[in-house]
This record gives sequence, C-alpha cells and structure tokens, in this order.
Amino acid sequence: MRFNPPLEEGRLIRRYKRFLTDIETLTGELLTIHCPNTGSMLNCMVEGGQVWFSRSTDPKRKLPGTWEIAETPQGRLACVNTARANQLVEEALRAGVITELNGFTALKREVPYGQEKSRIDFRLEYPHGTAYVEVKSVTLGFDGSPVAAFPDAVTQRGAKHLRELAHLAREGVRAVQLYCVNLSGIDAVRPAVEIDAGYAAALREAKAAGVEVLAYGARVTPQEIIIDRRLDVMIGD
Repeated sequence: MRFNPPLEEGRLIRRYKRFLTDIETLTGELLTIHCPNTGSMLNCMVEGGQVWFSRSTDPKRKLPGTWEIAETPQGRLACVNTARANQLVEEALRAGVITELNGFTALKREVPYGQEKSRIDFRLEYPHGTAYVEVKSVTLGFDGSPVAAFPDAVTQRGAKHLRELAHLAREGVRAVQLYCVNLSGIDAVRPAVEIDAGYAAALREAKAAGVEVLAYGARVTPQEIIIDRRLDVMIGD
C-alpha cells in the first residue's frame, strides 16, 4: 500500500479525547487532525516525536488530516491508523503473501456471522469450504524486545470475536485469527496478558478449539506499508 498523495511530516504535540491529535508541521503550521485509533496507543507515541499524516481535501471534513504513522519511544515506526490493517491484509491475500490462506476463489468483507451478532473481516471461499478470518492491528512494542503484544487496552470486543471463531472451529468451519503487526523491528507477537488476562485466556481457548492463529509483519515507512513476512505467535500455556 503506497501512500498517494505522499504523507506529510510533523511533530506530535498531544493526543486527547481519543480521536484528536495536535501536531506541528515542518513548516510550523499547527493542526488538529483525526486520530483513527480507539486503543490506548501504549508505547506508541512520544510528545515531540515524528508523525506522518494524510491531508484531506474534502471540504465537508471537520479535521484537515488523519494521523497515519508515529515514531514510538523505542524509535520504531508504527501505523496508528487501525483501518489500514484490513487494507493491508486484503492486499497481501490477493498477492498470495499469506500462504496459509492461498487458493481462495472469492473474498467477501465485513460479513455478518456468529451467535453474538458479529461481523467477520474476511470470508474466503474455497472449492471445498470456507474460511473466516478476523484481523487485529498490533502496534504495542517494548524497549529492547522484538516481540509485540495485543491488545494495548482491555478489549471485550476482541474476546467476543475469539469466542465466535472458536464456535465456528468446533462446528468444523475453518476459523483464523490473523494479527497484522504494523510496527517495525518485530519478529513475534504474543497476547498482552499483563493488560488483558481475559483476552489472553480467550485466545488460548480459541486455539484449543481449533482456531488457526497467524501473525504477519509489515514493513512500515512514510512512503508505503506492505506485509512482507510471517511472524511467530507466542501464546503460552
């Protein structure tokens, strides 16, 4: 996924009210832009750090831009726009990068399913079956560690999705939890049990029920983001 038009660079002043971010551009312009991330963004931003944002030309928009990439306190780059994860995964699926899911004949997005009235990110149709794929964007990293973690805040919604996937797997339907790691310098991903023990337990239960757990890492630059490698998943006992 190449950014077109190119992203603009600035410095982070502050993020507040969850969806608002104040920045200063390289030309000294002070802007309030949209932060498209509902999580805590723990370890994912630093005041005064570099940011890259897309500027909107839509006169109906209240805010002039969207925060896309952040410099983390560890000096990594993180894609903080969580909506990009599904775009990246779809691009990788169609390009055959996610080899475990190759061979599908049709791809559908945001399909209603499950007992708890959920929507699956991708439903893939194969000649002899169907796969349901739930995507999570991962940006939580730690000093000196090549292992990222999910989630960065308690997520009841994430646990619900795992329960839905586990139910499918028990019914003999292929179910996949896919972590899209939008953070540079990462080799593996794990559940953030120290943040949400309930989610970590739900992930272990889902895997035991037959849910496939995959993680893929993205190369993140201000010019483009592309999924380019499989990562280890460290679920634990």
